[in-house]
Amino acid sequence: MNFDFTETQLMIRETARKFAEDELAPSTIERDEQEEFPHEAVKKLGELGFMGMMAPEQYGGAGLDTISYLLAIVEISKVDASCGVIMSVNNSLVCYGINEWGSEEQKQKYLIPLATGKMLGAFALSEPEAGSDASNQRTIAVRDGNYYVLNGTKNWITNGANADVVLVMATTDKSKGSHGVSTFIVEKGIPGFSVAKKEKKLGIRSSDTVSLSFLDCRIPVENRIGEEGFGFKFAMRTLDGGRIGIAAQALGIAKASLHASLNYSKQRKAFDQPIAAFQAIQFKLADMATKIDAAELLTLKAAALKEAGKPYALAAAMAKLYTSKIAVDAALEAIQIHGGYGYVREYLVERYLRDAKITEIYEGTSEIQRLVISRALLKD
Repeated sequence: MNFDFTETQLMIRETARKFAEDELAPSTIERDEQEEFPHEAVKKLGELGFMGMMAPEQYGGAGLDTISYLLAIVEISKVDASCGVIMSVNNSLVCYGINEWGSEEQKQKYLIPLATGKMLGAFALSEPEAGSDASNQRTIAVRDGNYYVLNGTKNWITNGANADVVLVMATTDKSKGSHGVSTFIVEKGIPGFSVAKKEKKLGIRSSDTVSLSFLDCRIPVENRIGEEGFGFKFAMRTLDGGRIGIAAQALGIAKASLHASLNYSKQRKAFDQPIAAFQAIQFKLADMATKIDAAELLTLKAAALKEAGKPYALAAAMAKLYTSKIAVDAALEAIQIHGGYGYVREYLVERYLRDAKITEIYEGTSEIQRLVISRALLKD
């Protein structure tokens, strides 16, 4: 088993790290406070090839492997988890979904601008009554000649307010349950498509999360991905890869928490010595580092299985479940180590906690990950 990264992977990691430090860090706190979308940073990420990292070069992507993508998400999320999730959705859900199951026409029209960062994508599965029960789609698409007429509401949509295209799951045959769901590529600006509400959130505040409304939207048949009824399978298979991206985001937050704790414990003095000299602090740091390493290995395993073309859904669920928990735990410990300073916004660790919590919820809650894992274990 080789634990060494390739030269390309190391270069990608370093490029992402430098971008995060130079381009994101100076404005991260202000954007969090103002809930401001990082338009300029996302544009630059696209120019660097980070918005379509795994898409083939022929479709405008960087043609990189899943581990390179994971390393980049970690470095971005160490500084700004909001940018991490924007990048993850565009890469893991939108570009990946169109590349794997889209038609050649869809790839030419949508994947190329999405992968090059000239367009931004969103993934619309969740609804007011279809969160963890994603098969309960109330959004309806009715065939009308060469179009589908789309009606419904989606919520909790990352990138939704700023996306140029949205992958929308909708019921095309209610009698078939989850087998009657289809996926459509919906362009921003078509009549009847609107942003209904922007959420005021605890964390990842410079990433927009909105509700979307569809009222008699006419979607061309050629914008359906795959056959009718493929939509639920499309969503579930795409989310398997998305969970690797969210695990990487959580890993970045956890690493940032540890880094801040190490620095602070060396500088902060109590009883005439750095608090790092106290065993109580040393044990906290040791536990944080050990758990973060375990989370990283789980996430790398999932990425390596995906890259090798092997089944990875179970590994991705395990990685997301464990890494998201470790991100929350590490942020809590970072606050405890910082004491009162950890509770104020002057220090970054309170934001790490606010950003970490969502990783246990979106793209499949921790409870859903446990269901995925237990069902896989009990299947044989």
